[in-house]
Amino acid sequence: MSFRVLIADAMSAEGLAPLREDERIELVQSTGLKGEALADAIAEADAVVVRSSTTITRESLSRAQRLRVIGRAGVGVDNIDVQAATEKGIAVLNAPSGNTISAAELAFALLLSLVRRVPAADHSMRAGQWDRKSFSGTELFGKTLGLVGAGRIGSEVAKRARAFGMRVLTFDPYLTPERAEALEMELASLNDVLTRADFVSLHVPLTDSTAGMIGPAEIGMMRKGAYIVNAARGGVIDEAALVEALRSGHLAGAALDVFEDEPLPAEHVLRTLPNVVLTPHVGAATAEAQQNVAIEISNAVRAALINGDLTGAVNAPAIGGEEMRRLRPLLDLAERLGALCATLSDEPVRRVELRYAGSSDEAIRPLVSTALIGVLSNVVGRGGVNFVNAIHLAETRGITVERARTGPVRDYGEYIELRLSGTGSECLVAGALLAEHHPRIVRINDFHVDLHPRGTLIIIRNHDVPGVIGRVGTVLGDAAINIAEYHQARLQAGGAALAAVSVDGRIPADLLDRLRAVPDVFDVRQVELD
Repeated sequence: MSFRVLIADAMSAEGLAPLREDERIELVQSTGLKGEALADAIAEADAVVVRSSTTITRESLSRAQRLRVIGRAGVGVDNIDVQAATEKGIAVLNAPSGNTISAAELAFALLLSLVRRVPAADHSMRAGQWDRKSFSGTELFGKTLGLVGAGRIGSEVAKRARAFGMRVLTFDPYLTPERAEALEMELASLNDVLTRADFVSLHVPLTDSTAGMIGPAEIGMMRKGAYIVNAARGGVIDEAALVEALRSGHLAGAALDVFEDEPLPAEHVLRTLPNVVLTPHVGAATAEAQQNVAIEISNAVRAALINGDLTGAVNAPAIGGEEMRRLRPLLDLAERLGALCATLSDEPVRRVELRYAGSSDEAIRPLVSTALIGVLSNVVGRGGVNFVNAIHLAETRGITVERARTGPVRDYGEYIELRLSGTGSECLVAGALLAEHHPRIVRINDFHVDLHPRGTLIIIRNHDVPGVIGRVGTVLGDAAINIAEYHQARLQAGGAALAAVSVDGRIPADLLDRLRAVPDVFDVRQVELD
């Protein structure tokens, strides 16, 4: 199988080497595309790779029937309509680590330039002046740096701050105390960071929860004469509140590489303030960072296309190629359980609950996605649901999705239980891996079974009376349908029974009706598990 990858922005040849050197991949480099031209090019691609110049909109994806991957050579995906991509089942990948050092170095350069007034002094010198008295600055040694966010970039900034003899105070709800101790940081609340720090540096993505997180109240908490640096995302700071604090003297200065609107408008008031250092979003603008992010995204796109590795996806369960290969038998079983349970359900599904007992800490979210593929395939078509959009499609249809990790179940090392509920009924199925690569269906509602989840299954509910098995076999035999496996289960003698019949190939609707007409049979369903 070959894949066509559209490179929509300029990238170095070295950065594209992982894609170019794979004979299964055809590279198409076409930059500067917009509107219909971009949509046309994307329509012919299996993957598209961009930096920041090209914007992938919903309209860009309108004809993307074969597109599987969008790669962003950088951290932020602001120029990609992730929601539209998710709806179409397209994985969005980014390159979060390639520009780490460059971004951290810029943040620290901005801090030094701000407190030592380097840009203003340089401007004065170029004007022919020698004005030493106007450029008195502030030392970093012994001061407190407050980090808002201590991921890859924030952690690197902290290392440089400690080298300058600074104390580091950090707000990051995802940072464990053990990790903070290893990084020699003091964990604190956001309020504590703002009130105690001499310098505040922001290192968080722009999300619904971080948009405007440094607003008038937060700026008001900061020490009088404090400084703030933002080389993360522009929308994190309320710029109007920042301008007011800089004009009033409450803040001594700000250094900004990112802005609410980019490019920063020529008439923007920030350009006029003397206590501000501005750069045009150049955090990743080093030769090393550009090559690193290009290599990182090239490897990620290649792995996604060739191996199904979605480790770098921002809109899908993060699962690597090796882990995907290890979990594949379990994921296949989950999808088949979803298809079986959906077939047995008597009304539209309103709630999906998956319970997993097994050895993998990373398995449960991918298992939910693959189970939903099976559940939704009959609703939206097998081509309309995949690993990326399954959870989104369920939620848009008002289906509540729940998942839980449980303790060991019986003698099964890897066990999945799936329950689908409607308004007044529910279906429960369960499966297990016997040894590493031997999946079995072990439960259908109250009945314990032992079935190979492959091919076509006929699920028959009947009264447990003599002759039913023979009559079912006769109907199938008369129609030249070969039975591969016939499993009969019952709760008690003479009560309800369930038969799961594996047959060679799908049987026609009229034959299903003949089976339903067999005495003591009260329900017949057919499900294809391949």
